[in-house]
Amino acid sequence: MSTTNNSPILVTGATGKQGGAVVAALLHAGRSVRAMTRDPQSSAGTALSAQGVEVVRGDFNDPVSLDAALVGVDGVFSMQMGSHPGDPETEIVTGRALLKAASRAGVRVLVHTSVARAGDQKNFVGWDDGRWEPLYWNNKSAVNEMVKAAGFPYWVILKPAMIMEDLIPPMVESMWPSIRERGRFETAIEADTGIDWIAVQDVGTFAAAAFADPERFRGHEIDLATETFTLPEVAAKITKATGKQVSAVTLSKEEALAKPYGELGYRHETWNNVEGYRVDLDAVRSWGIPLTTLDQFIEQNREKFVIGAPQEDKA
Repeated sequence: MSTTNNSPILVTGATGKQGGAVVAALLHAGRSVRAMTRDPQSSAGTALSAQGVEVVRGDFNDPVSLDAALVGVDGVFSMQMGSHPGDPETEIVTGRALLKAASRAGVRVLVHTSVARAGDQKNFVGWDDGRWEPLYWNNKSAVNEMVKAAGFPYWVILKPAMIMEDLIPPMVESMWPSIRERGRFETAIEADTGIDWIAVQDVGTFAAAAFADPERFRGHEIDLATETFTLPEVAAKITKATGKQVSAVTLSKEEALAKPYGELGYRHETWNNVEGYRVDLDAVRSWGIPLTTLDQFIEQNREKFVIGAPQEDKA
């Protein structure tokens, strides 16, 4: 049974991809939205205010600000920045701080976003041998476990696979800059490796549905993807929609290690060949939530693609 409760939903990460999609979906559903940001006066904060969102200051490292942001809130969308080697505890520390504050505030519904396969990492081939980067997976899993143990009346963990928005600016600049530079994916991902894709707006739609009907979603961890395609297939779709040639090449280990992200990037890319997200697409569809196909996403965003001219002399 869905709820008619219109107490505010606090969205963390509201100026980012997933948080922004949740804000849009909640507004579309007629819910009252409160967005937490470090700087409500920023251009992103001002843009949210213009949409009718209540924008408040909040900092994961400032419990007083969290308590103030959570006053009167019914639900929370939980989104934290991932950790990195230079600051390995960020995700866990900020996740714990938000969950404790939400518990103090008596929050009823907690929707947390993670990543597909988080919690399953010990089953990855070569995990015990240190084949994969442990920080990313262990921290994602640790926050998921904290969500489950926090005692909220209703909680759900959304676990998206590869986000379609990574194909366009600004994320493509860090994910696949070679598309802008040379019109092609240059990765260690094999040509026949299928990747599970999800549009960020669908993450928002799932979150809004969970807030509207928390009983139905209660206690579920939901892997999210719409379709599975290889990078050559994705390149062909982008080419067809934009009229600009995009291709995909598989780098050798030496070529991949020479890229800016080096060993870390090589592990991330080859993980797709060996493990991958393995989302059960039928299970996703069984929720009855509208899903965006990759073709639809590319068509909707075709003017945003930045594609460089091919340079045959470069790998």
